[in-house]
Amino acid sequence: MYDLAIIWDWIAFSVRWLHVITAMAWIGASFYFIALDLMLRPNPDLPDGAHGEEWEVHGGGFYHTVKYMVAPARMPEHLTWHKWQSYTTWLSGAALLMILYWVSGELYLLDPTKADLSLWQGILISGGSLTLGWLAYDQMCKSKLGETPTVLMLLLFAILVAMSWGYHQIFTGRAALLHLGAFTATIMTANVFFQIMPNQRIVVADLKAGRTPDAKYGKIAKLRSTHNNYLTLPVVFLMLSNHYPLAFATEYAWIIAALIFLTGVTIRHYFNTLHATGKGPHWTWAATVLIMVTIAWLSTAPGTETFEEAQAREMTSHETRFASAEGFEDAYYAVIGNCSMCHAREPSWDGIRWAPKNVLLETEADVARHAQAIYLQAGRSHAMPPPNAIQMDEAARAEIVAWYQSATGR
Repeated sequence: MYDLAIIWDWIAFSVRWLHVITAMAWIGASFYFIALDLMLRPNPDLPDGAHGEEWEVHGGGFYHTVKYMVAPARMPEHLTWHKWQSYTTWLSGAALLMILYWVSGELYLLDPTKADLSLWQGILISGGSLTLGWLAYDQMCKSKLGETPTVLMLLLFAILVAMSWGYHQIFTGRAALLHLGAFTATIMTANVFFQIMPNQRIVVADLKAGRTPDAKYGKIAKLRSTHNNYLTLPVVFLMLSNHYPLAFATEYAWIIAALIFLTGVTIRHYFNTLHATGKGPHWTWAATVLIMVTIAWLSTAPGTETFEEAQAREMTSHETRFASAEGFEDAYYAVIGNCSMCHAREPSWDGIRWAPKNVLLETEADVARHAQAIYLQAGRSHAMPPPNAIQMDEAARAEIVAWYQSATGR
């Protein structure tokens, strides 16, 4: 009979799968329309109000697209709205954030070496920062700063750098980068929900009522869409970063996250210019490579507590619960004997310089902190340790299962 930990892990997997699927749909549609907008060409034979046209070939068919600056003189009977990709991506991402970083906050969200926070405080900071971030950004766009897009973008970048630093002062490294991505993604989806879609509805309503739509609504949508365009790639990096300790588990991880936003600008600028003019500025690739080399250099700085510091640190209530459970000693030595050569602050396994995913399994607190992950990957499955590295016997796996079930009362 499946227990709650297994069911919960499959729920997380399913939500992550949905998140990836909808994110691909949203990003694909966003990049396509940005490229299409930049590739439009004028034609004197276009209908009144049309800005440009584009001919494309794909899948054996030809497509002719015409863009209207405000709207056509007559609304078509069928109008496709592109919105659900964005909404579903954010909703599934928010659900995944709650599943991994709120419910499992003692492991993934809170870092007792940085800040002494209870789980509810961490959750409050997590959710509150996303909300306040959107409100501050929205007010900036509605102010006179909206009339100077370059200044607005620079200020937005400064806010993202500040948030990156702030998250890294209280959360685990992987949670800090993930939250910076969520912070940015919230702005992007809120742009669609609160600004782009409502303004488009106003334009459609005016046309149906026989009124001439105000061009300002298109201008507002264009500003927010441009921001989304440049923020997309950094968000993708931040969402993937939890797989790579060199990105999140170093002293300068907050600077690494900030620099990633600059790569988003250089890469998107190349393609945006390419679509608009037919030739992209090659200096952007040199700039991107230089930034990535800087990131690689910064990533080698140490970012974890030493073994001695970890041994001396008092256990959290979550760690104490599992460390005091029946069977912990047997499970602890099973983990130490099969896992710690790789999952150490200074791994002894040849070819491994940093613990995979920065999962550290040396002290009693380490093992207690990662109880559920150990249970799923080394107890209930044979995912760890890798079979070509160490053959962990079934008795050791059974000890891990018995310990976890004792601690959780199952």
